Amino acid sequence: MPNIGAPELLLVLAIVILIFGASRIPKLGRSMGQSIRGFKQGLKEDVVDEDEAGAAKKVDTAATKTDEK
Repeated sequence: MPNIGAPELLLVLAIVILIFGASRIPKLGRSMGQSIRGFKQGLKEDVVDEDEAGAAKKVDTAATKTDEK
């Protein structure tokens, strides 16, 4: 796989400017940043939900064991 250097990146940037226009690039960057941030928050919330669900299971199991005695 070929390495991507500065000339290739400049070519890609030029194509992006031609396609979207210079005025829309900041808006695109902002929206991409927000979507990445939202994705990361969603991943963190999912991990927290799983941790809370695991803790709730342990509490339910402990309560059931004490009720059975």
